[in-house]
Amino acid sequence: VVKLLYCNIFLRRIFLHLHSFSADVYYRYRMSRCIYSSSNISDMVYFDNYYFNKYLFIQFDSTLGRFVGFNEYGMKLAEFWNNGTFVHEERDIGDWFCKGNDVALLDSVKPKVKLSSVSQAGGRHPAVLMCSAYEFYPPHIKVSWLRDGKLMTSEVTSTMEKADGDWYYQIHSELEYSPKSGEKISCMVEHASFSKPMIYDWDPSLPESERNKIAIGAFGLVLGIIISAAGLIYYKKKSTDNIWYFQGCVSQNNYGRNSVVTNRVL
Repeated sequence: VVKLLYCNIFLRRIFLHLHSFSADVYYRYRMSRCIYSSSNISDMVYFDNYYFNKYLFIQFDSTLGRFVGFNEYGMKLAEFWNNGTFVHEERDIGDWFCKGNDVALLDSVKPKVKLSSVSQAGGRHPAVLMCSAYEFYPPHIKVSWLRDGKLMTSEVTSTMEKADGDWYYQIHSELEYSPKSGEKISCMVEHASFSKPMIYDWDPSLPESERNKIAIGAFGLVLGIIISAAGLIYYKKKSTDNIWYFQGCVSQNNYGRNSVVTNRVL
């Protein structure tokens, strides 16, 4: 399946303008994008960005309905465009450019979420948890931490969405905290493939590595018992096959001595 869109950028227009002034070269380009988080794109937002030598100097934001400048030149240009007809054209573009191209959106794929305990050198807190989401699409995703149902904002570090190279993505979020008795730590994941935020609770009973060691040890114990029982049964069977039974009677010979006559029975 060929996937044509990136997570939050489903259609992109880039215009490059190259200007030469003596030995110097300057780049000016424009990038338009539509960002969404829900599967029905009801929260779609349109941005039209203008850059000069990699610096954003003016932007149209559909949530504001106007241009915003980010430097002196950009602010003057934003005031000029907002008082003219161009701002109305940009508002119309947001409707047909984003919502008119929603047929290009691809099916979403639910992430596979894993909670684990990790070690970290030099941390200020004794415990570190990692919430990892794998193989999801589109890449726009939000990972949060909850303590007893309340959002945690401090001591949280997250990576950006990383491409796996097969059109799927992964993300990792770490939480440093000091465990308390009876508390519940959860990882909340919000993605376009979910109809509601999914919450995954951390089980502090045993770390995953310890649970794996116990499982391997229990398997080895059961296997050892089975092998020992099989060996004991085999030994008893072979021992029974090699027993000799003797039957005999006592008789007196011509010399007055007793003799024993035996018969071996296998």
